[in-house]
Amino acid sequence: MIYKAHLIDTPTPDQFRIIPNGYIHVNDHGIIEGVYQTLPASLTSEPITDFGDQLLIPAFYDLHVHAPQYRNMGLALDLPLLPWLQTYTFPEESKFSDLHYAERIYRRFVHELWMQGTMRASIFGTVHIPATQLLMKLLDEAGLGAYVGLVGMNRDCPEGLTNTLEDLEEFYKQPGTERVKPIITPRFIPSCTREMLQRLGELAKKYNLPVQSHLSENRNEIRLVHKLMPEVLTYGDGYLKYGLWGQTPTLMAHCCHSRGRELRLLKKYDVIVVHCPTSNCNLGSGAAPIRRFLKKGIRVTLGTDVSGGHNASMLRVMQYTLQTSKLYQTFSLLKEPALKVSEAFYLATKSGGSFFGKCGSFEQGYEFDALVVNDAYLNAEKYTLPQRIERYIFIGDDRDIKHRFCAGKELAEPSLT
Repeated sequence: MIYKAHLIDTPTPDQFRIIPNGYIHVNDHGIIEGVYQTLPASLTSEPITDFGDQLLIPAFYDLHVHAPQYRNMGLALDLPLLPWLQTYTFPEESKFSDLHYAERIYRRFVHELWMQGTMRASIFGTVHIPATQLLMKLLDEAGLGAYVGLVGMNRDCPEGLTNTLEDLEEFYKQPGTERVKPIITPRFIPSCTREMLQRLGELAKKYNLPVQSHLSENRNEIRLVHKLMPEVLTYGDGYLKYGLWGQTPTLMAHCCHSRGRELRLLKKYDVIVVHCPTSNCNLGSGAAPIRRFLKKGIRVTLGTDVSGGHNASMLRVMQYTLQTSKLYQTFSLLKEPALKVSEAFYLATKSGGSFFGKCGSFEQGYEFDALVVNDAYLNAEKYTLPQRIERYIFIGDDRDIKHRFCAGKELAEPSLT
């Protein structure tokens, strides 16, 4: 199949690559064969889908989101992290022992991902095996890609929100499907005993599974980690000790207060930072110095962190990423230059997509994850293509997305019932 539109992507973060009225050739396996300004003669007989004056961009990737917190999105942001968990989040997650409730919320969550153009995500479930397996099933039926974690918790949490070492084995021995797979998910060190952390590290190695968790989000959280593990030098060392730090591909969300040795460990073990600026602002956690991370060669992606984040849109996350970066530039007296729009877009597309393989860019050999954006109501005809993509990032929304593709397949709207 060949698609024609204004093609916009970021093979490198420095600038947008823009091909006006360009062509993209996708094979029957959903892999991009080539991108062209002028269609080669050898392809002129192929069927062409012409999207006219619309934008064709890579899909978005949310590398940190809590599916069971979807119902709380936009609520309960009046407390810092640890009291917020105890007061609002844990009571909501306890409801997912009821599979009927879980299905109702998870159907809405999956629909939200589709609606926002998030074609793949790394997702926290709850401690409940049936509900987490149901979430994986719904994602797979919708055609979305995902890593989904059974949350590991057995300390300092309400009754009914703990799991056992046997629960972990039962869940993680299942391989998942082609595009929806499990990911080792200790909630964070304060919620896991040493025995659970050790078992999760063993399972990551045994089944060659990636890892996701939280790191240095909040100063009180960091103090608690050092109280529980007085022998470790940094929060990150606590994960490293138990095989949960880059021994397999690893995502660590937030990193607002990562400094010194922890930054060196992130770089050394190629641990990926997931920047969640909406959540960090809402919970008063801080602001991660993303320019500093990038200058040190640390990989960075973006996440909504619903429901600490109040919106499931990666467009909004890009906006907050740029805004908090400008604040860092101001507070550093211009020593840390703000991110460019193309860099934020790169973090939400190609950088995030790299966790799933060759995704997030219109390059040969990449999977075709894409969105068709109609920005006509934004008076698109008055602006250049660089201006149109910038305006879409700042003032566009899900209503502008007219077609959604994951791995070459156009995805229909998922059912809410």
